[in-house]
Amino acid sequence: MTRRTFLETSTAALTSSVLGSLARAGDEPAAKKRALKKAVNLGMANARGASIADRFKMIRDAGFDGIELNRPDAIPIDELLKARDAASLPVAGVIDSVHWGKPLSSPDPRVREQGFNGLKLALQEAGELGCERLLLVPAVVDKNTSYADAYTRSQELIKQAVPFAEKARCRIAIENVWNQFLLSPLEAARFVDEIGSPWVGWHFDIGNVINYGWPEQWIRTLGPRVLNLHIKEFSRKKRDEAGLWKGFDVELGEGDNDWPAVMSALDDIAYHGWGILEVRGGDATRLKFLAERTDRIFAG
Repeated sequence: MTRRTFLETSTAALTSSVLGSLARAGDEPAAKKRALKKAVNLGMANARGASIADRFKMIRDAGFDGIELNRPDAIPIDELLKARDAASLPVAGVIDSVHWGKPLSSPDPRVREQGFNGLKLALQEAGELGCERLLLVPAVVDKNTSYADAYTRSQELIKQAVPFAEKARCRIAIENVWNQFLLSPLEAARFVDEIGSPWVGWHFDIGNVINYGWPEQWIRTLGPRVLNLHIKEFSRKKRDEAGLWKGFDVELGEGDNDWPAVMSALDDIAYHGWGILEVRGGDATRLKFLAERTDRIFAG
């Protein structure tokens, strides 16, 4: 075989192989890269005159896989159950609606008791809704509540809530928020580990961390403790130019989140749960835009 014949034969074989691979790829649907499910809070579905059932359906039709609710709340459980079943839209997460106003860290024992009762009721209602994860802000540090007291008070009450979580079959997921508490991933992991229960883990808010850290680092440190995710953006530039809270005033996918790095970190810890959007909601068009934007982020 001459050199020219060899090159012609090799080129033909390579071309045939590549074309065959492309044909096979075209014949088969692309596999999902990640088994992540997306959800939004009920409050993000805004339609004038829409019933609860209409809003559930609006969220489903926009392309979301689940819904987040706040409990306790004025909406009756029965109404939510009917809307959930009619839309075939599972409850991805429930937020304890009492934890900010009645923090478990309060120096007033009566306030702590009210907060604990709110947590128990939220767990009970989450269980009735078939939800497996309850978001809890564990404590608030302020001028009247020291860091140390917030730590011990909240940890003690969360331990006492574990039997109620087990009964409801709903895990307590502690969220990182701007409450001047649990400000590093190492401390966050330690706080959960000291409680020592499989019924307590972490609700990781990706956008909240950017002001003082990097989400991908938190994710790898928290590892299997991550039970749920909040998805949102934050812009350090807007924060610096217009004020702290203006940092959130940026469209999903256009802030300082390094989404490929975040997704890689989630892959590393084998996270396959919910990503719940916590951004500006709106009508059906807005929700569809958010669903499509989230799909691109998850596939990145």
